[in-house]
Amino acid sequence: MKRIHSRISRALAKSLAWLAMAVLIAALPAPAAHAQKELPSLPRDTGSTQIIDSLIPWLLSENQQLRGIPFAEVILDTTGKHVLGVDPKNETDQRVIKQISAALDDVMQRANRSDSTIQSIGRINEVSSHFEDFLHELLNLTPGLNCDFPRTADGKVQRSGYPDLRIVDLASKRVFYLDPKLYVAGSRDSSFRTFYFEPKIATNKIHDDAIHFIAGFEHEPRKEGHWNFTRWDLVDLAHFNVKLKAEFQGSNRDMYRPEAIVATSTK
Repeated sequence: MKRIHSRISRALAKSLAWLAMAVLIAALPAPAAHAQKELPSLPRDTGSTQIIDSLIPWLLSENQQLRGIPFAEVILDTTGKHVLGVDPKNETDQRVIKQISAALDDVMQRANRSDSTIQSIGRINEVSSHFEDFLHELLNLTPGLNCDFPRTADGKVQRSGYPDLRIVDLASKRVFYLDPKLYVAGSRDSSFRTFYFEPKIATNKIHDDAIHFIAGFEHEPRKEGHWNFTRWDLVDLAHFNVKLKAEFQGSNRDMYRPEAIVATSTK
């Protein structure tokens, strides 16, 4: 498959040059002998200052977002791997979709049972990992499939970050990434962020050309201590578009530097 060329214009790419440089430097893994050392900050020379000065007005005029970027291009440019679309005529794709669908049915039934561990959890944000565990177990019990948690570049299992599960069809060796999401009924058309992908080299978990799925589970508001999951959808991300939101960040360590503190409490 030929590499999909970025649709970002040269002028826009130039405006984003400094931002991209910062992301790449932050993503580079440190050598093993210096793993605990921090990477140096970008030099603030005349060139970088000029880029920053041209970048800020662009961010303000674009409402701090770059919109409509194909997710497949983001994955290709950051990992070198292709996001494959589901082929309606491919027997493997259709069989695996049916197998995943059966697992999703079972997961929803498990989750809705009154004795499910999920029912004792008060915050829906803490429920998601249980859906991952259910799917991991059920898909591994499915004949012909292997399911595991994706590993980072150094071979470590990392539960956080996209994607959550890696499925392999043993006969064809075809790979499918699966990421379960939970959302409350009535919020399907919400514009609030529900998906994010942070491109980093050291923690990248995408190492295959693969089909990428979101498994979206809808639930009602918790009532009388019970979560009720009402439907699921399996979404192909081959034609998913994402937005880049520029955000300048700082930590407590960045803020509370001794040389920056000009007054403090007496107690």
